[in-house]
Amino acid sequence: MKILHTSDWHLGRTLYGRKRYEEFEAFLAWLTETIREREIDALLVAGDVFDTSTPSNRAQELYYRFLCRVVASHCRHVVVIAGNHDSPSFLNAPKELLKALNVHVVGNASDCLEDEVLVLRNAQDAPELIVCAVPYLRDRDIRTAEAGESVEDKERKLTDGIRAHYAAVTALAEQKRAEFGGDIPVVGMGHLFTAGGQTVDGDGVRELYVGSLAHVTAQSFPASFDYLALGHLHIPQMVSSTETMRYSGSPLPMGFGEAKQQKSVVLVDFYPQRNADKADARDPCKTPRGMGVPPMKHGQDARATPARKGDCKGLDNRPKAHISLIDAPMFQKLERVKGEWDDIERRILELSATDASSWLEVVYEGEEVIGDLRERLETATADTQIEILRVKNNRIIDRVLGRLHTEETLDDLTVNDVFERCLAAHNVPDEQRPELLRTYQEAVASLDEDDAL
Repeated sequence: MKILHTSDWHLGRTLYGRKRYEEFEAFLAWLTETIREREIDALLVAGDVFDTSTPSNRAQELYYRFLCRVVASHCRHVVVIAGNHDSPSFLNAPKELLKALNVHVVGNASDCLEDEVLVLRNAQDAPELIVCAVPYLRDRDIRTAEAGESVEDKERKLTDGIRAHYAAVTALAEQKRAEFGGDIPVVGMGHLFTAGGQTVDGDGVRELYVGSLAHVTAQSFPASFDYLALGHLHIPQMVSSTETMRYSGSPLPMGFGEAKQQKSVVLVDFYPQRNADKADARDPCKTPRGMGVPPMKHGQDARATPARKGDCKGLDNRPKAHISLIDAPMFQKLERVKGEWDDIERRILELSATDASSWLEVVYEGEEVIGDLRERLETATADTQIEILRVKNNRIIDRVLGRLHTEETLDDLTVNDVFERCLAAHNVPDEQRPELLRTYQEAVASLDEDDAL
């Protein structure tokens, strides 16, 4: 069985005021073709389908048109969970209609665990995959607030709540697997931040929980998952160097900080155990002690590494997961150009010579104060397909330290930055600021978690 794991599409997202619908449309067309060419059986979308809880009509059109194309393909199942950017009510609204098309949507945590444990069946109505489709767990889903509790108490409750929720859904999945003979793969899904996760500046990844990122470790997830498909972090990466616990990453660079990343989707191929040796000789369960498994590269198959020591025991009849990455094309070239003026001008000339359609962020770092930087850039990019979406003049910033300047916009600041500047502008005493900031963060978090519909 072939599964494709993707996440963090953020349909409708803009970049410094530029709409990106053409990029999203191109990606979804490429994904549809990839599903067809690779004969994918199940598609897993691990949250943040949309960038906001109230997506535009065009973003909705792209989403539903894509689902229609996938349903008409070889793909038998689609599972979509909500991320922290998504509205649970909006995603759930057509849930019953989509279910008739084998598109399963889980917008929010439910008191009924059956809603999150999906048994997917093949054309002969035999169970072929169990998915623990855990959506983004909001604070109120996993923690009961108590008066007077400390930040440490909140953090402990959050991580304990996440761990307990996964344990409960997995116990139900294991029960179902036993009923079906014990050889059906169980795949987990989630949208959260794990310990050691990599991010980059400007990627738009929000802090999920007040006072803590609630970093959960690999040990927080049940060992019985044959694969764990995660969303939220935009850099493709493993969790604790475990091949079968992965973030697929965003398919498009969400900011200039991601411009040089190779974006991808994850192909998970479950081979029956009896064919595993033929499919891939590099079984870590049989690797002699002292011989390592070579690191996986993009597009290269790799044998699934056990989540923890001993995972290979007692799983002889269960299909094994083989992981490979499928590189996503670059649909719109982004580049951050930085340095002295001569360096910037040289790079713009190189890009214009290739006749490439590029969006640039220009960061001037020279010693010379250039007051007409924008005018120079407009001249340098005239009659080219280059668009400069953002200009940052670090020399001017240094000279106007401590205040907003003409080149700085709200895109440069987080909500916490704005609040801290307000505290400074009103001369709030330093000793009062931490508690005020924490209260403000709780208010912002509650707004983020309110369902728009």
